[in-house]
Amino acid sequence: MEPRFVHLRIHTEYSLVDGMVRIQPLVKRLVALGMPAAAVTDQSNLFALVKFYKAAVSHGIKPIAGADVWLYNPQEPSVPHRLTLYVQNQTGYRNLTALISRSYLENQHQGIPMLMTDWLFADNEGLIALSGGREGAIGRALLGGNPAEARRLAESWAEAFSDRFYLELCRTSRPNEERYIDAAVDLA
Repeated sequence: MEPRFVHLRIHTEYSLVDGMVRIQPLVKRLVALGMPAAAVTDQSNLFALVKFYKAAVSHGIKPIAGADVWLYNPQEPSVPHRLTLYVQNQTGYRNLTALISRSYLENQHQGIPMLMTDWLFADNEGLIALSGGREGAIGRALLGGNPAEARRLAESWAEAFSDRFYLELCRTSRPNEERYIDAAVDLA
């Protein structure tokens, strides 16, 4: 079977800060492109999940549930780290909804809900994590010229998530992207 492209980070109209993709046109486009699956990862919420799930399944597309989240950065609280979480199973869904709810209730900074790393390390069963690329803690350490810290962080996340943590690589022609990718590949 030929490998096919699958979008793993789509922000919909329910991603209140930066999304504008509507669910029905999205699913029609996925069908037209022959995509077997897609992930909706709205920013710090799962508002689109039910609508996306029903529309995708009805058109033979595997829906992947997830969210882009912010992690509290103790060194610079106004600059949180990005992380993408995907639901692997029912336990992961419950954990993700609980973590997102907790971030809204207990840990907003400047109106931005942020997860604490220790919460995520304690309650990550059933979740798959992407490192956040350039905007994640590992990416920022790599771009900041601190490969030892990047390695320490990668090992910590890999241990916490076992075989469910991945260094994220993404080419979108953004500043420092190629430098990050080269460093992340070396780290991997």
